[in-house]
Amino acid sequence: MPWGLRRAWGRGIMPPMNSPSSSPRASVPAAQPTVYFDGACPVCRREIAYYQQQAGAEGLCWVDAAACTPEALGPDLARPQALARLHLRQADGRLIQGAAAFLHLWAALPRTARWARWALARPRLVALLDLAYEGFLRLRRLWRPPMKRDT
Repeated sequence: MPWGLRRAWGRGIMPPMNSPSSSPRASVPAAQPTVYFDGACPVCRREIAYYQQQAGAEGLCWVDAAACTPEALGPDLARPQALARLHLRQADGRLIQGAAAFLHLWAALPRTARWARWALARPRLVALLDLAYEGFLRLRRLWRPPMKRDT
């Protein structure tokens, strides 16, 4: 099965928190955007849990990069990269990261979609938001446990 169709909870790939499915395997169409997040970071985990409870979250696939198989990340995303910052693979396969990934995530959620689309249309604002995100990532190192090496 191709990496984009592998959606097992036990491999770090999770349905949204409000998903009605109680099956250990959730079938997610390959055309859905995929969010890669660091589930070993307490702040990141809490923020993603908040997004997963929002309307529209069922339209995204959520992958915990700290717990998934390397295949679940895809051929162009290594685990250290995925753990270092938020990534989102768009439905067309393009991989985006950082503030742009957050904005695309927010654009998929009706509650924040209007603001996110407005921000995405302003490249200078996206660049400024990415600088702020870089600052957060420096602070995040203080409370995130050390990364495990992929074997």
